[in-house]
Formats: sequence, structure tokens, C-alpha cells
Amino acid sequence: MKTYALRRVLQAIPILFIISVMLFFMVRAAPGGPLTAARRNPNVTQEQIKALEKKLGLNDPLPVQYGRWLRDMFAGNMGESIKFHRPVSEMIAERIPNTLTLVGISFLVTLLVAIPIGIYSARKPYSFFDYAMTTVTFIGQSIPVYWLGLGLIVVFYVTLKNPFTGAPLFPVGGLNSQGKSGDLLDMLWHLVLPVAALSLGWIAWYSRFLRSTMLDVMHEDYVRTARAKGLNERKVIYKHALQNAILPLITIIALDLPSLFAGGLFVETIFSWPGMGRLFWDAAKGRDYPVLLAVVMITAVLIIFCNILADLAYGWLNPQVKYE
Repeated sequence: MKTYALRRVLQAIPILFIISVMLFFMVRAAPGGPLTAARRNPNVTQEQIKALEKKLGLNDPLPVQYGRWLRDMFAGNMGESIKFHRPVSEMIAERIPNTLTLVGISFLVTLLVAIPIGIYSARKPYSFFDYAMTTVTFIGQSIPVYWLGLGLIVVFYVTLKNPFTGAPLFPVGGLNSQGKSGDLLDMLWHLVLPVAALSLGWIAWYSRFLRSTMLDVMHEDYVRTARAKGLNERKVIYKHALQNAILPLITIIALDLPSLFAGGLFVETIFSWPGMGRLFWDAAKGRDYPVLLAVVMITAVLIIFCNILADLAYGWLNPQVKYE
């Protein structure tokens, strides 16, 4: 498996190079630019704009700009932000922990809720609980994450109030309340609505997927054999059925992790969460090329890494899969 993993990593290098070329020229081909606001400002002269273009290297041929950007990426500093005038690597280092906190807790909540729902629905198919969860999950899969986030704000921040203080039921915006920077409990309270918005759709998807695979597995001969041997139902479900039914789910989860980060873009923007998604949105509005390219390349690396991780996890969990 080590040889296979090394081969996949080496194969990823030319793929990342091709992706970097495509992303660089696509971002530069987009309408507008980092100096659009300056061009619309009547107080900024053409000479000043040309001086800024020369200073930022925007007048250089695109291959030259790409080579300079690639050199900065290999150096690890990822260039300097045009909008914020700060090293991109420093800005990303500040934001990544916040994004990992949001996505990590959302992912944990998703698994803790989706797996029991999927197992119980498979054990009691076509029961009232199963029909109720099917209805709820269809609704959860149909609602876009940005609409759900806005709905949660309207209900739990604007409409519902704390009966004792009259304040909103849940806070919206930021990492902590004013004057409570670094307070862990306050940060967890701020995470309630963003985590709910980010995880509800995934809970719906994973619980339905696990229910389907569990129903298929529970009709297999080895499950019938386990019951015939007199094993209790709990052991049959968790040791025999779930162990095999969860393999496809693990593969799907590994492939879906980048999508979870992508959903964080909307959630972080709606709830003003200072993470990578919010940074990307601010950079996109100002056509901050170095920041945009750095965030997108990190996402591309994450997608490739998760694909490799999915293959390795499947082989590790299923000894019958051999990587030659």
C-alpha cells in the first residue's frame, strides 16, 4: 500500500501543475481586476494607475506573471495580497484554524447524527420513524445551504428571543462576542447556527445512503448465518452488517470532504465567520489574484488528497482489496 500511495502522490504532481496553469489564466481572464475601483475613482489619474500596474507587475506578460506566482508558491509565501498588502501565507495561516474548527465540528455532528438515524431506519424500515426521517431528509437535501443559513438567522436571531434577557436566542456573526475573545464556550455558542446550516444537508444525505446500504447488507447470507448461530441482534447489526455497509459510506465521506469546505464558503459569508471561505469571498470581490489563487490551489490539493485517502481507507478497511 505504501508503494501505491507514493505512486498516487507522484501522479498528483503533474495534475496539480496543469490545474495551476488553468486556474491562473482563468482567474486573469475574468472581467475586471484589482485596480477596477481605482479606475472608477475620478481622483486617481491614469499615470497613478499605470504606476500601480507596474508596481504590482500587472503589465508583465501572463507567462512571466505565472512564473513569478509559481516561484512564490514553491517558496511558501504565496505572494502578497493586492488588497490587504499582507503576505498571503500569513493571512491563510490565520484563517485555516477557524475553517477547520467549523468544518471539523460540522463533520463530527454529521456523523454522530446521520449514522444512528441510518442504522435505526434500516432496522425499522417503513415504520413511522423511517417515513418521518425520509420526509425530513428529503427536505434537508433540497434546501440550499445559503437559504438554510438565512432561514436560521431569521428564526433564531431575529424572531426568537431569550425570555430572560430579551437578546437573540443565538448569536450571529463573528468568532466571539464583544469582550469575550478567546472564550471557548462563547465560541461554541457562536458555532451553533453555522454548524447547523453546514451539517443538516449532509446528515440527510449520509443517513439515507447508510439506510440503503444497510438494507442491502442485511439480506446477505452471512447476516442470516450470524442470526442462525444465535448471535444477539445488536451484535449482528454492528459487527456483521454495519462493518460492511459502512465501507461505501467512508469512501463517499472522503470524497465529500472538499465539498464540505466549499459549503463553508456560503456559511462563513452569511455568518461572518473569519475563515477561508470568507477570505475567498473578500478576495473575489476585490479581484485579489494572489489570495484567490492560493485558496483555490489549496482546495485543489485537498480534493486530490481526499481522493487518495478514500482509496487507501477502502483498502485498509477491506482486506480483500489489494493494491499492486
